[in-house]
Amino acid sequence: MRVLSFSEKGCIRKNNEDSFLVLPEHGLYAVADGMGGHRAGEVASSTALQELGKLVPELVELEGQVLERGLTEAFIQANRVVNESSTREPENAGMGTTLTVLLVRHGTAVIAHVGDSRAYLWRDESLTCLTIDHSLVGELVRLGQISLEEAEKHPQRHVLMRAVGADHKIEVDCWSISVQTGDVFFLCTDGFSNVISNQELAEEFLELGSWEGRFEKLRKLTLERGAPDNFTALCCILE
Repeated sequence: MRVLSFSEKGCIRKNNEDSFLVLPEHGLYAVADGMGGHRAGEVASSTALQELGKLVPELVELEGQVLERGLTEAFIQANRVVNESSTREPENAGMGTTLTVLLVRHGTAVIAHVGDSRAYLWRDESLTCLTIDHSLVGELVRLGQISLEEAEKHPQRHVLMRAVGADHKIEVDCWSISVQTGDVFFLCTDGFSNVISNQELAEEFLELGSWEGRFEKLRKLTLERGAPDNFTALCCILE
């Protein structure tokens, strides 16, 4: 697995509340987008990833549904730690974070997800978004109450329905897919996906050149468009 990454505060925000985790020895890759006032967002995202990093060695021998349950339990533990910090420490009140994880093991990719960061799969020159946005606007789109075009400009498009640490309980989406040589998994926070559309992402992946060149072009394009939010992405290439 070859991994490319960037994480930037963007053009408006004063600090970067995004975090990412790359643990190739365990086949684990993750992005998190924190929320909360006075740097609490970056505390939430980094804390969630720290907990995930502590627990992933316990998943080494697991496979199949047992592995999915183990990864889900890691999310539950991360949620517990972030939520306890939020309720115990006044400066962290109300904090939470998205968390989107890719775990590649024995020819299988396990995806676990909470929030509106995203995981994509590029396979056979086709892009598929693997995750569902756990946001108010995402739910309105799924219910057919607004269109995708309306969602892009909706004033409540940043309101999350699920976040790690926001409550003492959490619901985690977790499932597995088989991997193939040449697969590319792309994880990103909404600071990227709100600026670069799925169609633009697919078109860039079709361009001739190296993955490093494509990835750098996407980073620069996000900045050129004003990057109003922190933005983070991981490109995981199976060779």
